[in-house]
Amino acid sequence: MSHTLTRPAVAEAPARPRRSRATRRERGVGLSMVAPAVILLLLFLVVPALLGLGLSFTNARLISPEAPRFVGLDNFVRAFTSDPTFVASVRNTVVFALFIVPFQAGLGLVLAILVNQKIRGATAFRVIFFAPVVTSIVVVSVLWKFLYQKEGLVNAAIDWVTFGAWSGADWLNNPSTALGAIIVLSIWQAVGFHMLIWLSGLQTISEELYEAARMDGAGLWRQFTAVTWPGLRSTRVFVLIQITIAALSLFVQVDVMTQGGPMNSTTTLVYHAVRQGFRNQETGYGSALSLIFFAAVILVTLLQAYLTRNKESER
Repeated sequence: MSHTLTRPAVAEAPARPRRSRATRRERGVGLSMVAPAVILLLLFLVVPALLGLGLSFTNARLISPEAPRFVGLDNFVRAFTSDPTFVASVRNTVVFALFIVPFQAGLGLVLAILVNQKIRGATAFRVIFFAPVVTSIVVVSVLWKFLYQKEGLVNAAIDWVTFGAWSGADWLNNPSTALGAIIVLSIWQAVGFHMLIWLSGLQTISEELYEAARMDGAGLWRQFTAVTWPGLRSTRVFVLIQITIAALSLFVQVDVMTQGGPMNSTTTLVYHAVRQGFRNQETGYGSALSLIFFAAVILVTLLQAYLTRNKESER
């Protein structure tokens, strides 16, 4: 008589429901933590952007008893054909960026190389160069506005250096010098930040590469071109794009120091958009100018990223 042994069925442990409940609980906690940030982004970034996009095609005014009316591309046609201030603001913005980007990036790199040396006092110099960055740009602009006055410290220093041969100029009230004065201020205020970014990139380059270059007889310039500059590719892309966006967004210095004058010589695209949208209450036209600015920044950033791409990795 044969007996057949059967293996008793093993009951499945109720681990899956418990795990799923724990997963749902963790997901709920995560969503509750993310929700405030998402709500703030929607309220203060996405909604205003969509609202500005819609208003740019209307004749909306900030305070008006009449309802906004759809005008199509009239605001954009006005900007490019019948608004000389817009043309001046674009020219000033381009000139500002052309000076700011190379000088701020180049000077920041030079300072980063200097403070990266193993010498006494390097940390103190880092703090000194970075101090203007942590100071409010409004405070810095007010201080430099006093320095640039006709009887200010800048002219006093020029008069002392030239032994009275030249007493300087009325920097902010002269159309030929006002934008240049703002350029100098902007470079001084932000170069410390980019110095630190360059410095972080320099410290990722292995010292062994420099030792190998020195063993091959490479001088300082050859070490820079063969080791330092290629090693800073990622840092270089970030610095150039960040400086370009900041340069195109120039507003605070102009608003505090010159209010766009004299004779619109310092009016920038962002300042013109804000002035039209709020001070002149032309919300629709100001939104159109903001949309033009946004498109310009996107195009310039994409072009810059393309030109600074890593060509070797694409091969």
